[in-house]
Amino acid sequence: MRRPLFFTLLLATSLAIALANASVARGQAEFKFPVIIQVSDQGGACIVRAKVQIVPPPVPLPAKMDTDDTGNVAVQLPMGEYAVFVSAQGFKTTSQHFEITGITSAADPRQIVPVTLQIANFGGPVAVYPKESLVLKADPYHVPIAYSATQFRSLPHIEIKLHNAHSNVDETYSGVPLATLLAQANVPLGKELRGEPLTSYLLASGTDGYSVLLSLAEVDPNFHAGQVIVADTRDGQPLGDHGPFELIVSDDKRPARWVHNLNSIGLQNGH
Repeated sequence: MRRPLFFTLLLATSLAIALANASVARGQAEFKFPVIIQVSDQGGACIVRAKVQIVPPPVPLPAKMDTDDTGNVAVQLPMGEYAVFVSAQGFKTTSQHFEITGITSAADPRQIVPVTLQIANFGGPVAVYPKESLVLKADPYHVPIAYSATQFRSLPHIEIKLHNAHSNVDETYSGVPLATLLAQANVPLGKELRGEPLTSYLLASGTDGYSVLLSLAEVDPNFHAGQVIVADTRDGQPLGDHGPFELIVSDDKRPARWVHNLNSIGLQNGH
């Protein structure tokens, strides 16, 4: 009689151990560990605003998966194997695998996943924009914004009246404040325009290659009283051979910085 009882106890003990191990494994799978995706270039410099995608994705998915000013994205992940895909303007998109095995150090429980991006070949595809577009290039980390004439007309417009010293006539221009366009590209303006951004400037160019320079503070109404707009009509009519877009700087005594056939505005760092 003892032999069956022995085997019964052994079976019960084995089952209890198996259930306990399953519970531990399940608990480890549910526990999330802090992970830092650290993105840099070949020289070791951090890359800000790089786009990061993790597969399988974190749950819940963070609202922002762009690298911060230190080139990092922080996530919480359970143990397991993952793939990370990283892209940034001017660099080749890369992917790599990594594994979360648990806490590696009690002093710093974070697991660092370094990702190095290679500079893209300049011989690659070149962006081609529709004819008669206005292209706003905010910085090297974001894709330029291109406005067609139709898209531009849907933006909120203002009117300014001024005297054109070249033609010696009074004119009324309708257009979009340049500050409004820059705000759509997250260019620092208002209270954010201080310190290093104050050394930045804008290069506005026309289709004929004529270019002018304006400081970022000049186009910010918080700094400067004059109006700088991108106009698309004059006296209620299209700009004709000056269009479809024209840069107008209202406070200039001579309209030398008015750019006919405006097609490009680029933000440049003063350093």
